[in-house]
Amino acid sequence: MKWVTRARPKTDRIACPWLIKRFIDPDAEILYVPTDDVLDIQREQDAKGFDTPGARYDHRDGLCTFEVLIEDHRLTGDPALMRLARAVHAADIDSELGTDPLGPGLLAIGIGGLGAETDDHRLLERASFVYDALYVWCEREVEAGRP
Repeated sequence: MKWVTRARPKTDRIACPWLIKRFIDPDAEILYVPTDDVLDIQREQDAKGFDTPGARYDHRDGLCTFEVLIEDHRLTGDPALMRLARAVHAADIDSELGTDPLGPGLLAIGIGGLGAETDDHRLLERASFVYDALYVWCEREVEAGRP
């Protein structure tokens, strides 16, 4: 399945493809396109749009797109994933930055990643390790009773 979002990913548009490939659609093809093209490609290529106004998956009811995907794909039973979602939420929603201690660092990685890598797919590839590592950390935190 094709999944499409806006080019130059930072937080949600890196976290969401990681989530999609790891938990929802392992064979997903992620397309990064100009903002004005997302909805057309979603329609023309029967792709699943995300993190773009009007896309199938976007911010909803105070949730960032990462959280919406978790909810819609019934992944809320994974406490480590829910812990990671709090960090992504804090990093992605400006007014929520202080709600999780991981938020500022994750935002810094997202912003810095844009400057360190000009190719969006290579950026996703490189940043996926960060999310793999954070997920393992979240698993350990949950196991230790620190959700």
